[in-house]
Amino acid sequence: MRFNLKNIDRSFWGLFLILIVVAIIALFSASSTLVYQRGSVLGPIGSQMAFIVLGVLAAFVIQYIPSYWVRFGGYALLAISTLLVYSTMIPGNPLVVTINGAARWVRIAGITFQPSELAKLSLIIVVADQLARIRTEDDKRKYFYRTLIISGFVMLPVMASNLSTAILIGLIVFCLWILARVPWKYILSVVGIAIAALVFGYLLVEFAFVRPGRPMHGPFKRATTWVARIDRHFVEDNGSKYVLTDDNIQEVYASVAIARGGISPVGVLPGNSKERDYLPLAFADYIFAIIVEESGVLGAGFLIFLYLAILFRACNVSSRYSDMPAMLMTMGLALMITCQALISMLVAVGLGPVTGQPLPMISRGGTSVLITSIYFGIMMGVSREQTELRQRVNETIEQSLDDVPIVTLE
Repeated sequence: MRFNLKNIDRSFWGLFLILIVVAIIALFSASSTLVYQRGSVLGPIGSQMAFIVLGVLAAFVIQYIPSYWVRFGGYALLAISTLLVYSTMIPGNPLVVTINGAARWVRIAGITFQPSELAKLSLIIVVADQLARIRTEDDKRKYFYRTLIISGFVMLPVMASNLSTAILIGLIVFCLWILARVPWKYILSVVGIAIAALVFGYLLVEFAFVRPGRPMHGPFKRATTWVARIDRHFVEDNGSKYVLTDDNIQEVYASVAIARGGISPVGVLPGNSKERDYLPLAFADYIFAIIVEESGVLGAGFLIFLYLAILFRACNVSSRYSDMPAMLMTMGLALMITCQALISMLVAVGLGPVTGQPLPMISRGGTSVLITSIYFGIMMGVSREQTELRQRVNETIEQSLDDVPIVTLE
């Protein structure tokens, strides 16, 4: 492996580093409660900075790994991550850590992480590799059902603890089907069944458990929490949403933060947030509300542009690449980053029910930062391969032209 800096994708690196700078500034402002709890100004930020440094190093190394190695490793990672995700459904599993009522974390050798993050990454790689094998019309049906079964098997345990992540995975797989030109009759049939299942599940939980006030047990016990959040978001405005409770405290203080930031186009400026001291977990799911409060419409618009620029750069790289698996993999990873960011922003500004989706690279969380950095490393690696391939093609053409004998006509 040669670490030649000549062919690295400087556009991707620029977007990546700008996102890191925004993350550091936002975390310094939004981590006041952690600073108070731990009695240290640099302690909470220091641990996150360590993950950011590891993420940068991981992205730098991974960009030099050939994409076919990444695709091969994706299958092994999918098998491991799927086993870990299913292990979170086992009652009394000593490896599982429950935080805020959700059993999403696994602790191994003192390291706590979310296996669903690994499952998201590996599933995109595997689905992209499978769909890239389509050559004929019969292949479209074959690999559609194969990717459907693989995705459903992975999404089932993820859905038990985090419905929004399962839906996000389904959305990315849906986009990959479209990019692979899978017939719409297959895609729409699955979408219709999925929507019907979600509606049926909502009605069942609403009328069988939420309204009667009955607790729900088993692996899908958090379904009552999801339904309550949907009810709270779409309920008619009768003034109840302005009454502060334990259930709506995040939404209320996030709305106040956004309202304060909207007074000026540049907000109250970094470091002057007041709602960070009241908003629970301001450094996590609702960090975008603090960004809007401190940087206003301009800061929010810049951040949205930054995430969209990542997607546009991935489109540009993929449009000029002849390797179908690498193209689909790049687009899937970029769509995951962008869609997750937009969902997190919509929730923070009150345009969607609470989902718990972090803002990629910005929300505090070691697993999320490392996995997102790996996303960037893989995409930058595909771009590097493309640049080197074009150079080899040009060198071959120039060499062949030099070898053409010069014929002189007399």
